Amino acid sequence: MPKAPLLPIATLGIDIGKNSFHLIGLDGRGAIVLRQKLSRGQVEQRLANMPTCLSAWRRVWGLTISAVRCWPSATT
Repeated sequence: MPKAPLLPIATLGIDIGKNSFHLIGLDGRGAIVLRQKLSRGQVEQRLANMPTCLSAWRRVWGLTISAVRCWPSATT
């Protein structure tokens, strides 16, 4: 997987699908700075390489949205 540059992402939206995840990163003004589709196996690696940001998760089957602080994993 090519490594995307670390952009100033303030908010990360994650749409959880059955086989893939869509990531949308917004900067502090709300402009889209990241739009990426990842397989389940790529998500952990991608999130571990991102700076701390607010994240909002959405799962299609229940339309549940939650917001949490996202920190890179301390274990690799």
